[in-house]
Amino acid sequence: MILLRGLLWCIITIVPLVFLQRLLHREIQASFLILSRSPEFTIALFSIIFLPGVVLHEFSHYLTALLLGVQAAHFSLIPQMLPNGKLQLGYVETVKSDFFRDSLIGAAPLIVGGSVVGLLAVTRLELLPAWDALRTGQLGQLWNQVAQLPLTPDFPLWLYLVFTISSTMLPSQSDRHAWMPLGVTSLVVLGLAVLAGAGPWMLEHAAPLLDRLLSGAAVVFGLSVLLHGLLIIPTGLIHLTLSKITGLDVQ
Repeated sequence: MILLRGLLWCIITIVPLVFLQRLLHREIQASFLILSRSPEFTIALFSIIFLPGVVLHEFSHYLTALLLGVQAAHFSLIPQMLPNGKLQLGYVETVKSDFFRDSLIGAAPLIVGGSVVGLLAVTRLELLPAWDALRTGQLGQLWNQVAQLPLTPDFPLWLYLVFTISSTMLPSQSDRHAWMPLGVTSLVVLGLAVLAGAGPWMLEHAAPLLDRLLSGAAVVFGLSVLLHGLLIIPTGLIHLTLSKITGLDVQ
């Protein structure tokens, strides 16, 4: 039950984060496209805004590959449209390795980006009380905490960094390609360990540690959800206003 608690909070927070991230990106791109009426300009401006997060994302891949002894074949921060219509802000191509190292390389942006987001959100923006208020349903306390945010020293800088990093830290589909074999292997090893009689030991020693890791990840995801949720309202209103003024819209 201890382990399920941390896992449950991870699921509860990461699902809305994925949804809000995609929605917010779409709203930002739609506003840029309505203003400029140029897909090229929209891509360029969108890429510039998220550049700190993209640099950290791709550098995390590159550095992890280097530390694990996996050669990086190509590295790029130049945005490009993929054949499926999705925008790729950057990429690192590595030589194919074993699924364990490939999984770590793919997860690097989430680990590094999540650590940076958690550090800045807690120590600079002091968002932890706001997250606790949201988690416990204390909406009045949440509003008070949010209203105090602009008084934080260097607030625009920390808000910008936390937003861009948290909005680009999630692994892409290509980053997750080795996760399935790693997950299957981990389940097999876990099952063999339980059959060998190590179940009680793992519940006593390993489960609490894993629960703390999952709970910590859930806090980072939750803080990111809070920030994206706060930004989606003004961003959506800007998109709606521009659409009404110009008579144009982007689906």
